[in-house]
Amino acid sequence: MSFQKLSVSADGRRLIQSDGSPFFYLGDTGWELFHRLNREDAVLYLQTRADAGFTAIQAVALAEFDGLESPNAYGRRPLKRNSHGEWDPTLPDLDDGYDYWDHVDFILLRAERLGLYIALLPTWGDKLNNRVWGKGPRIFDGGNAYAYGLWMGRRYADRPNIIWVLGGDRPLETRLHFEAVCGMAKGLREGDGGAHLITFHPTGGQHSSVPLHDEDWLDFNMIQSGHDRKRFNYEMIAKDYALSPPKPILDAEPGYEDHPDAFRPANGFLDAADARQFAYMALLSGGCGHTYGNHSVWGFVESLPVDGFQPGHFCATWRKALYSPGAGQMRHAKDLLLSRDFLSGTPAPGLVEHQLEGTLHIPVLKGRDYLMAYAAMGQPITLKADCMDGAAFAASWHDPRTGGNQPCDTGKSNSGPLTFYPPSGGRGQDWVLVLDVVKGEL
Repeated sequence: MSFQKLSVSADGRRLIQSDGSPFFYLGDTGWELFHRLNREDAVLYLQTRADAGFTAIQAVALAEFDGLESPNAYGRRPLKRNSHGEWDPTLPDLDDGYDYWDHVDFILLRAERLGLYIALLPTWGDKLNNRVWGKGPRIFDGGNAYAYGLWMGRRYADRPNIIWVLGGDRPLETRLHFEAVCGMAKGLREGDGGAHLITFHPTGGQHSSVPLHDEDWLDFNMIQSGHDRKRFNYEMIAKDYALSPPKPILDAEPGYEDHPDAFRPANGFLDAADARQFAYMALLSGGCGHTYGNHSVWGFVESLPVDGFQPGHFCATWRKALYSPGAGQMRHAKDLLLSRDFLSGTPAPGLVEHQLEGTLHIPVLKGRDYLMAYAAMGQPITLKADCMDGAAFAASWHDPRTGGNQPCDTGKSNSGPLTFYPPSGGRGQDWVLVLDVVKGEL
């Protein structure tokens, strides 16, 4: 596959390719991909995700699970120790043999052949800040973070399928943390000559925009809405969408399918219905893309129970979880948005009569000649009379479970509020109402 250079659209709302067409970021969290999988398993994972319509894989070079001390599948570590016995990011281990970075290179090349971008985190956040949690150790400061970023930028300057992601699920709390992140960004940009976009993955319930929106190197924003059914990402997306200057925004870590709700197995597990809700709520609220995750896949769980976690925290091995229903349903959201003029779509929740909050909130995306509205519980959707500016339209229901479409009543706006009744209702019976302008009178 030929990869086009990615950039930000002129209005600051979307990611686009060099030919001006939209790039729809449909990500999966494969955080431990480089660290835990051998070549054969990495190919299996990447092929499965490519077949399912994903466009980006979020993976970490210096991994969370003891990624400095614990070797990869081939017994290699990413860094060497310096004369003080400390892991040193200026000393990548490139000794003879199939080294750690050779394995990263192999995975990047295979992803390229499959049409996948790697949203590559140079390090997990505990190597920048382990004050709150995480094994670490903290190894970065502004100086060595710049050197490490420069080395990575140069090494992968010509690799077309990379998006740089800084951060890694840890907050920026001190001046040292900011200096390290900004130093790494400076090194990456200098090293690759600006060939790749750069963003930041924040900690749970937080926005990259809060500490970093005004940084020149931050091309687009990420939120992590997190693994809680009661946290509604449309609110977070809307907050960042309203910022100036505008930058694209996406939810880079919503609740994972098969993750304990609010981290408590006693609460039950998030499921495909939750994954769909997170996706459509974010996308129809202005997201430039979306990330899916499965709790057993991101760490590539081989057997149960998993050491170091509360009993019952995982409910499948990664090979089984690869085929969880939510993963297969994500492509329908991408296909739906790209079937219309995605670049022209703007959030318009005010077009809903008696708009509610939480699960019953109905996000609306209105574009050139179309409107989409999402009912997470299959509840009726009532739109204001002028929702289509007086134009005649055809109406249909998009099924987020199957990607299929069903016709429904057509009409013309400006004749009073319009109420549409989905084919079914209740939890797991979510639907997207699609209105398309048609020429002439119906």
